[in-house]
Amino acid sequence: MKKPPFLAGLSACACLLASGAVSAQSTVSIYGVIDASVEHVTKATPSGGGLTRVPSLTGSAPSRLGFRGTEDLGQGLKAVFTLETGFSPDTGVANQGGRAFGRQAFVGLSGPWGTVSLGRQYTMLFYSILESDILGPNLYSSGSLDSYIPNARADNAITYRGSFSGLTLGASYSLGRDAVNAGPSPAGTNCAGENPNDSKACREWSALVKYDTATWGTALAVDELRGGTGAFAGLNSSAMTDRRTSANGYVKLGGLKLAGGLVRRANGASATQGKSDLWYLGAAYQVTPALLVDGEVFSLRYKDSLNRATLAAVRATYSFSRRTAVYATAGHIQNKGTLALSVSGGQPGGAPVPGGSQSGVAFGVRHSF
Repeated sequence: MKKPPFLAGLSACACLLASGAVSAQSTVSIYGVIDASVEHVTKATPSGGGLTRVPSLTGSAPSRLGFRGTEDLGQGLKAVFTLETGFSPDTGVANQGGRAFGRQAFVGLSGPWGTVSLGRQYTMLFYSILESDILGPNLYSSGSLDSYIPNARADNAITYRGSFSGLTLGASYSLGRDAVNAGPSPAGTNCAGENPNDSKACREWSALVKYDTATWGTALAVDELRGGTGAFAGLNSSAMTDRRTSANGYVKLGGLKLAGGLVRRANGASATQGKSDLWYLGAAYQVTPALLVDGEVFSLRYKDSLNRATLAAVRATYSFSRRTAVYATAGHIQNKGTLALSVSGGQPGGAPVPGGSQSGVAFGVRHSF
């Protein structure tokens, strides 16, 4: 019986590891996260009914399984690779549009000058917000207002990143940003690119400048998606672009961390909501070595429009060990105008009525290995 692509990909990795094909100068590690929660959101139907579910996309973090390796080639040069699949803990199916390795799949070369890699990879927008977006891919977070933020990846990408005494420089360029038809969503937008008849179709590029110290840091990044024939989300022409510019920073004061930033978007696919600003401000406090409490406030505003949304979220995480933790998180969103964004980014569906509000609460467990 022919194996599904997802199982075939995992089998190939397992066979490689078992075959002893890795030399003595190489290291390969298997890692992952399983994060499952039970969530309840209010006002999930036009009549105002609530919804209780086990989210499929994220809890406090998305579930994943990965293989990472390096080989020392001498004189400071290394070969590197990563294969990382995302999956739904509620059903076990593959996320990212059903890709076998939808989170990351790349190979490259690394040295004192940085790393150059080829494949499906994160864009520089992802790396720019790692330290400043306190809640990250939590159920109630920036992804509820802009689902691209926790899904900033591109197929067919060439990337560079290098760090030099606290300064990080990076850039990416994709010849075809998204070959999967599973949308419209960040998991699949039907924009394969690599088209000899249209050299601009479905390209993606991003750039990053980031500086970090032991107590503070700041970052600036630009990420632009180009459309193509048949692409979802309105970007159905290579003349259309969707650009996000991110500026942020953070400071650490003992056990307290404060952070904030702005993601400014110029979306050529929307005549009425083409320009928007997403502001965020968050804090995290290590109450005890085992207990972390964090929270964030987000404000999404569209230019020359009554459409806006404000989201506030909090989370408490208790770590039993370095690998295992339980958490509770809650959020509330208030839409204005015709916006009908859900408080939860954990799963599509269950949004409130246009201009409505919604609350959510979830309890979960996370294990890393």
